[in-house]
Amino acid sequence: MAVEYDLVVIGGGSGGLVVAGVAAALKAKVALVERDRLGGDCLWNGCVPSKSLIHASRIAYEVKHASQFGIHCNDPHIDFAKAIGHVHSAIAAIEPHDSPQRFESLGAEVIFGSGEFVDKNTFIVNNRRLRARAFVIATGSRPAVPNIPGLQAAGFITNEEVFEITERPDTLGIVGGGPIGCELGQAFARLGSKVTIIGSSDRLLPKEDPEAAAVVQQQLISEGIQVLTKTRAERVEVVNEKKYLIAGNEKIAVDQILIATGRNPNVESLNLEAAGVELHQSSKKGIRVNAKLQTTNPRIYACGDVIGGYQFTHVASHEANVIIRNALFLPILKVDYRVIPWATFTEPELARVGLTEAEARKRYGNNIDVIKQEYADVDRAQAEAATQGFAKIITKRNGEILGAHIVGASAGELIHEIILAMSHKLKISALGGIHIYPTLAEVVSKAAFARTQEKYEKNYTLQKILEKLFRLMRSLG
Repeated sequence: MAVEYDLVVIGGGSGGLVVAGVAAALKAKVALVERDRLGGDCLWNGCVPSKSLIHASRIAYEVKHASQFGIHCNDPHIDFAKAIGHVHSAIAAIEPHDSPQRFESLGAEVIFGSGEFVDKNTFIVNNRRLRARAFVIATGSRPAVPNIPGLQAAGFITNEEVFEITERPDTLGIVGGGPIGCELGQAFARLGSKVTIIGSSDRLLPKEDPEAAAVVQQQLISEGIQVLTKTRAERVEVVNEKKYLIAGNEKIAVDQILIATGRNPNVESLNLEAAGVELHQSSKKGIRVNAKLQTTNPRIYACGDVIGGYQFTHVASHEANVIIRNALFLPILKVDYRVIPWATFTEPELARVGLTEAEARKRYGNNIDVIKQEYADVDRAQAEAATQGFAKIITKRNGEILGAHIVGASAGELIHEIILAMSHKLKISALGGIHIYPTLAEVVSKAAFARTQEKYEKNYTLQKILEKLFRLMRSLG
């Protein structure tokens, strides 16, 4: 049976928009189906609003602490509603790039509505039966809400509601010690809320290098945030219209409760069984795909949060670019997750790529080198009083870079030099080239130079050879 479209893309978030936009620009016939609004979680509830609020909170913090530089200000008056207004201004400025009009101008047909598969080759939406050479599921994820007794009755917010509140909570309890909890916890604390973060692991940011995560955790504590680790929220009580979070031995009074305990894939309404698309054994991990990002129905692809794995906007875009070539042409390209970076935008920032030190030791034993460079030894960091943090680079003994972790000012920007080196399989020595002085980027070049110096200091044979060579050269005048 003939098909109407080359591609039907289901979901208008980061991954779906990349697939639809590029495919349409290549003159494929594309339908883009979205149940709500284009832009996805990143634009409306995630990356854009959170970084906008973090920026506002950072300014408040810098004004409050300006006296260390001889600049004396009164305690800043924080207009929380205006800070949230900045968030919405940023969203409004970016939204046209993700608008229906833009994608229609590229040639895609944009369809709003909820739909489902009715067989392996047909997706129905608004009573329309869409048939295509290939389908792409990019429906994203939603906040996972734990089953905490009393939580539903007391009320709570997630990242889907937090940027809509215009009145600052005097007290905020955050359940979840991952990136969302840490980023928003610090932002609200800097804007004047008394914040408690409750994490079930033995430390905040448990997926990160322990040394790097400890720097962030200590900074949050130093800013007055109460951090409870190895603790679970047990229940929520409401007494005289006041909320209390019960966690371990603590009874914490809170005006708002922010849930930041992970994500669940959006798969329930798609009728995937009819399409022959299987989920992982645990449905919370999302749709099963192979290395070409095909589902168990080879005509249906999936990318982004809905397949679990790395739940980042840039990874969804990376996966989308693989799908475009496989779905429109021949399915021969495999997705490469060897070099996947990410950052947590607290202050100090924490960025990483590749393996942690523990992961590298487990895989390669003692056949690794770990190079650590403190920000305090970087002149620009001293000039800006940004000496907190370090860069840690893990390599094989031959110099191959296995992973890197930077915690400190602008870490999310500085990590890209290492990402490029890893992507092109350059050795750590490539990072030691000329860098502008004074810049924070010297934290990377100094780390690379330190490894070269350390190798030389341990090579006693080379030292003896050089010593004899220079003695000979001196004797010859």
